[in-house]
Amino acid sequence: MKDLHRGFASASWPLPADSARAERELDDWSETTAEIDDRSRKAFARRLATTKAGKRLLAAIFGNSPFLAHCLTRDPGFAVDLLRDGPDAAFTQTMRDIGAHFGGPTDTPALMTGLRVAKRRVALAIALADIAGLWPLERVTGALSDFAEAALNLAVRRLLREAAANKALRLPASAQPERHSGFTIIAMGKLGARELNYSSDIDLIALYDSEKIVGDDPDNLQQTFVRLTRGLAKILDERTLDGYVFRTDFRLRPDPASTPLALSMIAAETYYESLGQNWERAAMIKARPIAGDIAAGAAFLDRLRPYVWRKHLDFAAIQDIHSIKRQINAHRGGGTVALAGHNIKIGRGGIREIEFFAQTQQLIWGGRNPTLRAANTCGALAALAEAGRITPDIAQVLTRAYGFLRRVEHRLQMIDDKQTQTLPADAVEMEAFAVFLGFKGAADFGEALLGELRAVEKCYADLFEESPALSGPGNLVFTGTEDDPATLETLAGIGYGEGPTIAGAVRGWHHGRYRATRSVRAREILTELMPALLQAFAKTPEPDAAFIRFDRFLSRLPAGVQLFSLFHSNPGLLDVVAEIMGLAPRLAEVLSARPQMLDAVLAPDFFGPLPGRTALDADLAQLLSQARDFEDVIEIVRRWKNERELQIGVHLLRGRTGIEAAGAHLADVAESAIAALLPAVETEFGRQHGQVPGAAFAVVALGKLGGREMT
Repeated sequence: MKDLHRGFASASWPLPADSARAERELDDWSETTAEIDDRSRKAFARRLATTKAGKRLLAAIFGNSPFLAHCLTRDPGFAVDLLRDGPDAAFTQTMRDIGAHFGGPTDTPALMTGLRVAKRRVALAIALADIAGLWPLERVTGALSDFAEAALNLAVRRLLREAAANKALRLPASAQPERHSGFTIIAMGKLGARELNYSSDIDLIALYDSEKIVGDDPDNLQQTFVRLTRGLAKILDERTLDGYVFRTDFRLRPDPASTPLALSMIAAETYYESLGQNWERAAMIKARPIAGDIAAGAAFLDRLRPYVWRKHLDFAAIQDIHSIKRQINAHRGGGTVALAGHNIKIGRGGIREIEFFAQTQQLIWGGRNPTLRAANTCGALAALAEAGRITPDIAQVLTRAYGFLRRVEHRLQMIDDKQTQTLPADAVEMEAFAVFLGFKGAADFGEALLGELRAVEKCYADLFEESPALSGPGNLVFTGTEDDPATLETLAGIGYGEGPTIAGAVRGWHHGRYRATRSVRAREILTELMPALLQAFAKTPEPDAAFIRFDRFLSRLPAGVQLFSLFHSNPGLLDVVAEIMGLAPRLAEVLSARPQMLDAVLAPDFFGPLPGRTALDADLAQLLSQARDFEDVIEIVRRWKNERELQIGVHLLRGRTGIEAAGAHLADVAESAIAALLPAVETEFGRQHGQVPGAAFAVVALGKLGGREMT
């Protein structure tokens, strides 16, 4: 068909997986295109459905993708232009149109409608270019990223104009209000690296430079920019009759659970320099200013460069990176991957393993070699090979696999415009998907996919082959801002009922929300401890309750390095704490109020036979010999009594003593404490008030102490 764009005419289109649906849609095509006003376009549309090349193209879309079929029939005039002129011309014209129509003053509803129509058009153009094999992966992801960047800039421009009109800001450049505005949007993840996937959400950080902003109400700057950021999310994210533009995600900002939607640059810098984690350093590799005040955003990222790219090899950081990796089950080939329902992004051998492979090596070596700082995954692999940090063969294997997996990812998302990376679990659906991808069937597709997954899996596991393994029950990954599905499965498998709650709390620890986890060293040790810690609480009758009590205990600690180091070097101590948290709520509260009591557990005789009254008296007397005054006496006795009660409680929990014997031991502790305190109290009382000649004082025990049945 001479009218059809030559690239589309010669393409090898996939067969329709649903032939009946394709036939129905083809029958309706003439009715759909009847509304086209232009006579030449209408004639083209009619010819398209009657020629072999045209019918093959339409059947490939109608029989495989309800979403793309909707895009074709919703906007037939644009569809005709696209099929006649090709994807490059259609994409360029759409980008030119939104710049011309919405680059100047406009109202928000018109902008929202215009961006949604444009998104539908670019989605169709990019999909057809991808399916037809006309564009390589870099062009597909680059076009998606270019449209996202344009949409963000138009939305930010509109919102800044509105803020200026409302006297919330004074902008130095009215024609281009974003210039020198001090407000910037940082693109993270795939958008930052210009690797956006077909139906991706976009990861953003909204920042403002409080020293650069000009406004009449400087005290309300934060509220102003939070409102502006919410407005940005609404313009892009809100679903209307015309659909949506992009799902927006601002959770990669510093500590998203406790920070506002828009942060000052000073606050963000302070966070990264004091509490930033290694996974956040890795995320910053892909960061770039994308909308608003680009110069301010670039200056911010430049100031963060020493945080991300460390000049000297930081082996503690490397150990932490290795620990994060080793919490993910890495299999050195030969394992079975069930393709049905497999997640090609976060599953074994998936996209994330390739990205993590590249980013860990970039963090380790990129501080001394700037050529390794590429944001693009394939570019990073090539640079690592060029620098001799990985072999050319590994770079080639991972690059090939990355391209294949991204193609699978895009085709999955084209079916219904869903943000998914999970293969169909149903055999019929898997067969249909394989056909849409251009394979003869599921068997051929499965063979090709398994080859790529196993190749990635081997490279990924070999990367840390010499690192000591963290023996864990499965994935225990708490980086990022989202729950890792495999981690939730692991938590459920070992006995936790509230996996998302547990995962959220652990992420809070890593974000330094408690004083005990604010130091880098504390978080690094905690990473190493995590498998043992979670398994210890999982052994208790109520793992979730035990974990929550430990979380409360952790929140009251003044520092964490010492305790985490104790756990690391004394694994039995962790088991003791887990038993207390899981089986003795009252004792757990006492321990949470006085975490220093844990030192007693490390005493050599803690798990030995419980001492009798004579030994207790001698032990307490030795401690009191160090007392300097009456206050010292009270404090020493109080601490000693608490530690001895903890010892008896742990013995009781572990079955080392019975209930009746425990009551007698508690009575011994009480009697020793009272006997030691009485002379000190008499002496202090006499010092303050004098003494009665010949008088004597006695303490008589009643109730449970009198009966030596204390609890």
